[in-house]
Amino acid sequence: MKLVIIRHGEPDYEHDSLTEKGRREAEFLAERLVKTPADYYYVSPLGRARATAAPTLERLGREEVVLPWLREFAARVVRPDDDDIPWDLMPGYWTGEPRYYDRDHWYDTAIMRSGDVKGEYLRVTGELDQLLAKHGYVRNGGYYRAVRPNTDTIVLFCHFAVETVFISHLMGVSPVPLWHGTCAQASSVTTLVTEEREEGIAFFRMLNFGDVSHLTENGEEPSFMARFCEVYTDFSQQH
Repeated sequence: MKLVIIRHGEPDYEHDSLTEKGRREAEFLAERLVKTPADYYYVSPLGRARATAAPTLERLGREEVVLPWLREFAARVVRPDDDDIPWDLMPGYWTGEPRYYDRDHWYDTAIMRSGDVKGEYLRVTGELDQLLAKHGYVRNGGYYRAVRPNTDTIVLFCHFAVETVFISHLMGVSPVPLWHGTCAQASSVTTLVTEEREEGIAFFRMLNFGDVSHLTENGEEPSFMARFCEVYTDFSQQH
C-alpha cells in the first residue's frame, strides 16, 4: 500500500481558502497527480484542503470523500506566549525537556497537559488505524498485520500538524521533533509505502517528505509559509 499525504496549498487563513498563489499550486499539483491516479482520495473538511483537492478530483472525475478527522490537529494548550497551538513551541520551551523526544511521554509535559493533547492524538491516530484496517492493514503493536496485502494508493489532503501526527504514529516516534524539525511546504507531497519483509507483517517506510517538484518544474517558487526567519534580524521573513 502507498499512502500519499498532501498539505494544502498556500492558505488564506482568514477565509479558510487558498491565496491566488495557492490556487496555482493546486493546479500544478493536479497536473502531477492525474499522471498516476490513486485508488482512493480522502479530504479534510476545511476549505483550504478541499480547494487544494478540487482540481485533481475534477480532472479525474472523482467526488471528494470528506473525513472530519483529517482537519488540522485540534488540541489547544496554555503556553508562555500568546498562542495556544501545541505544535509551534519556541526551541527554548521544549528542546531541554527529554520527555518531548519520548514517544510514550511527550504529552506528559506541563504544556501538553494543559490541554487534551494526548486524547486528541489518540483519537486522530485511532481514526487513521481504522482507515488502514478498512484497506487491509490492521495495527498490531508497532506494526501492521497485512490482512489483505495490496498495492493500492491512498491520498490524504490535509494539514501540516496532523500530517506529522500520522507520520509519528506510523514510525513510532514523538511528533514534537517532527513538528519543529520538518517543514511540509504548501501543496507538498509526502509518500509512505508498506514493506512486507516478513509475510503478514507490514511497516510503513517514507519514500519522500514534503516534495514540491511540481512547483519548481513549473517555475513556481515554493511558499515561505510554514517557515520562519533564517536570521532573527531579517524582518522580511515570518517571525
